[in-house]
Amino acid sequence: MIGYERGDDGVVVLTLDDPDATVTTMHERFDRALRAAVDRLEAERADVTGVIVTSAKTTFCAGADLDLMLTATRADAARIFARVEGVKADLRRLERLGVPVVAALNGTALGGGLEIALACHRRLVADVPMRLGLPEVSLGLLPGFGGLTRTVRMLGLQRALTSVLLPGTRFDPAGALAAGLVDEIVPAGRLLAAARQWIAAHPDAGSQPWDRPGYRLPGGAPSSPELAAVLQVLPARLRTKAKGVPELSARNILSAAVEGAHVDAGTASRIETRYLVELITSRLSTNLVTFSFVDRRRVDSGAARPAGPPSPPVRKVGVLGAGMMGAGIAHVCARAGLDVVLKDVSLDGAVAGRSRAAASDEVLARIHPTAEAADLAGCDLVIEAVFEDQRLKQAVFGEIEDVVAPDALLCSNTSSLPIGGLAAGVRRPADFVGMHFFSPVERMPLVEVIVGKQTSDAAVARAYDMARRLGKTPIVVNDSRGFFTSRVFAALVVEAAAMVGEGVDPVTIERAATLAGFPAPPLAMTDEVSLGLLRRIRDEARAAGEGPGLGFAVSPGMAVVDRMVTEFGRPGRASGAGFYDYPGDGPKRLWRGLWSHYARPDRPVPVRDLQERFTFIMALETATCLAEGVLRSVAEANVGSVLGIGFPARHGGALQYVAAYDGGPAGFAARARELAAAYGERFEPPPELAELVRR
Repeated sequence: MIGYERGDDGVVVLTLDDPDATVTTMHERFDRALRAAVDRLEAERADVTGVIVTSAKTTFCAGADLDLMLTATRADAARIFARVEGVKADLRRLERLGVPVVAALNGTALGGGLEIALACHRRLVADVPMRLGLPEVSLGLLPGFGGLTRTVRMLGLQRALTSVLLPGTRFDPAGALAAGLVDEIVPAGRLLAAARQWIAAHPDAGSQPWDRPGYRLPGGAPSSPELAAVLQVLPARLRTKAKGVPELSARNILSAAVEGAHVDAGTASRIETRYLVELITSRLSTNLVTFSFVDRRRVDSGAARPAGPPSPPVRKVGVLGAGMMGAGIAHVCARAGLDVVLKDVSLDGAVAGRSRAAASDEVLARIHPTAEAADLAGCDLVIEAVFEDQRLKQAVFGEIEDVVAPDALLCSNTSSLPIGGLAAGVRRPADFVGMHFFSPVERMPLVEVIVGKQTSDAAVARAYDMARRLGKTPIVVNDSRGFFTSRVFAALVVEAAAMVGEGVDPVTIERAATLAGFPAPPLAMTDEVSLGLLRRIRDEARAAGEGPGLGFAVSPGMAVVDRMVTEFGRPGRASGAGFYDYPGDGPKRLWRGLWSHYARPDRPVPVRDLQERFTFIMALETATCLAEGVLRSVAEANVGSVLGIGFPARHGGALQYVAAYDGGPAGFAARARELAAAYGERFEPPPELAELVRR
């Protein structure tokens, strides 16, 4: 687990190497190996001139034990405290051994891996691609194996907090050097030799600055006037950045850092542990760790991709429609090094689409605007992004099907129309697949790949590989009207409209969603997608004989949507009027008519109810998609809900929210019935809910 080799020069090389895994993790076997290694170093101290800590893996160390993070509860607090304190005591023994200790970082060191290195007296980094940092805040945690305490003492309180701990930055070697986390970058082949040379040149460097007499915190003590002024405003800045959402990890990082700066290193380390244990045993960290290391890894592993060889390389892409979505798709394709033909009904429209997003001249040069179908000759992949109308979409495919490569993949960026219906308009339905991008395409990381009944596995694999080539995270879902993401997103925004209809103050609706962790307020999001689109999806479902199959279609919120469009003439932002006004001389503002026509201050609704109506309606519609077979896995449900449609990331996804709710799925179902009794049967939980989440 940790190799121990002492050379003739007295330098001991400790090599992190878990024989049973591709990376070394700080689990209980590691704890025992670390203790044994330090015990041996202390026993042989008279013959040891220095220590080098390195790794046999391409990753220096993967950090803390995930099993601990995923299963910890409040009842485990004392056990976890003792374990963390034990590891920290061994690292403290290492840095107080009395001989120079050098970390030779030959690969990525994030979180616990870097914390091991911070316990050394010098950190050398191989000049190879890697990431270094303390990103625990993104997992609802803090660097609790001494990383917080040591960075504060190395860098000073302000620099440590604002550059490393609170942003959770992942640095490349040059960035880590500039940040002060490492001391030197050396060629990979000279890493151990450079470490030995430094030890030989610095035989008395066997202590940390904070263990020496006269040490003072860099940048001043917390009580110094300059630093005190910064610390007074920092909590407010954090609240503003989080839009008022409680951020327990950021709060604990700030508290542990400031409190620890007032005391000696040993006491500061114990304070750090206490704040860490609170986070490890919280629901927040469980959700975020599950999302990042279970669901996200499963999706990123390619588990949803049909088996088979890599897809033939795509060289030339045709994009049909140069509006906001088409232009965005064209730009991400060009950015990935592909030649793109951007077609619109007019050359002026295509040129305008090419210029819509800022891009380098090199990227723009790959985008060829046109109004001629003949210019798509040789395209081996086509993505349609025209108006959401089945006949129009079939028409544009009919125009180019004989022009593009005979085996070209045919993709639709439809957000709601069934792929099977669209595929009926082409001669090669086996090569027809949905590729649903999200706006703004350049920033949104998700692509929803939709599989029609006649779509071949080869076509799904090609679409999946294309999404990965564009730097996107693909999920694969089966066909239905609205698929997964549009159905669940529509349920959210129509629920907000239902609240308007009940007389809830519109400002309260928007603020409740923001405080619940949604990235944007729902009435504003409704305007963005357009109220008219929601009506059209519902009406097309009815015309197709699908009846009330879409959960949002029978919500009382649709009556509000209808009235906003037909009576008030306010279909959304594109028309300059929706739930918001969009004045040309200032920011958008909620339409005053919402108060005169709807708001009833005599009927207050608890904010918790408003927030849970948003999260519950999305979770329930997600569970329905899983039960119907639209969704293929819980992992894709969670990743898609966070990355695609803004389900609050702090819950780890729509189905993780169900699993982690107070009382588990049973507690969620009980609360759903309460909401159903108060606000309507759309909140009734499906009978198979518990089994779906367990599965």
